[in-house]
Amino acid sequence: MKQADKGTIVVDGQELVITNPSKPLWPELGITKLEYLQHLMELSPFLLAHCQDRYLTTIRYPHGIHDKSFYQKNAPEPVPSFVRTAELNGIRYVVLDSLPTLLWLGNLACLEFHASFHHVDDELPAEWVLDIDPSLDVEPRIMNAVSLIGEALDRMRIQAVPKTSGATGVQLIVPIKRGYTFAELRRAGEFVGRYLTEQYPKLFTIERLKKQRGDRIYIDYLQHWHGKTLSAPYTPRARAAASVSTPLYWSEVEAGVDPREFTLRNLKERLDQHGDLLTKLAPQSLDHVLAFV
Repeated sequence: MKQADKGTIVVDGQELVITNPSKPLWPELGITKLEYLQHLMELSPFLLAHCQDRYLTTIRYPHGIHDKSFYQKNAPEPVPSFVRTAELNGIRYVVLDSLPTLLWLGNLACLEFHASFHHVDDELPAEWVLDIDPSLDVEPRIMNAVSLIGEALDRMRIQAVPKTSGATGVQLIVPIKRGYTFAELRRAGEFVGRYLTEQYPKLFTIERLKKQRGDRIYIDYLQHWHGKTLSAPYTPRARAAASVSTPLYWSEVEAGVDPREFTLRNLKERLDQHGDLLTKLAPQSLDHVLAFV
């Protein structure tokens, strides 16, 4: 099949034109656009569940992961009739809530999907997220650091699900009962960050400026805010391993699992076996924490 080829498929009653299906997107692994779209279909029940009814930002790599890329906030034109959009602060976002929409974006070489922390037309957070961001490209301490944060949260009677970012970091997802504000959760996040930096000053920092962090691991509680986004659970990432953002068991964190183990080519088997770990934790009250901080 030549790179200039294109074809038409029908998905859930919607007709989609697939262009350049043999274009290499992850060239070292030989993952073409066609294979990528096949993997998106496998991930779709899980990826859509965490993107639906949220404002979506994508990162597009028209010629694969090693070429130029750009963030896409405004819905790419022309927008098919089956694609839902929603406006926030003058930007017309795609709302990723169907398989045809996902494959349309995949055909445009959207390789990463970043969803808002809140639902469309809602001011309140849907969950609480702490972003644990290494300052080093290769950080062998990352899982030990996340384990220490998990232990601190346990002492505060907070349950979280660790999730690889799909790149170098890890996020801690805390399902919450509805009603908390972003400001309240930021206050709780700052408390957690300051506590850990005091306990482990050589390991953690809450310094926003990367140039002042040294080799310390950044506990980012500021990213969690209205209108901001983070890599969605089960999004692919434009990394050499074709890694995917994946929720983990705490036992995997404690064992020092490598985030690069979870990829486009093997994640379906894990999902078939374990399902979505993010759905296994019930929303919880943070009243006891907020009363203290």
